[in-house]
Amino acid sequence: MAYIEALEAALGRKAEKNFLPLQDGDVPATYADTAELQAATGFAPATPVGEGVRRFVEWYRGYYKL
Repeated sequence: MAYIEALEAALGRKAEKNFLPLQDGDVPATYADTAELQAATGFAPATPVGEGVRRFVEWYRGYYKL
């Protein structure tokens, strides 16, 4: 829901949500552990989801002239 809320904020409109029961293959919860990435490369992601979504929407609108 945080991702959807970030999209709504960046787009300036509410999403039409249609909640359904979990389907076969759906993952109820997930997360990314970047510890191995950081250990191997020294890189640690630092951009919050809301900011990343906002930047992407800005880029997308500019690229496609929307």
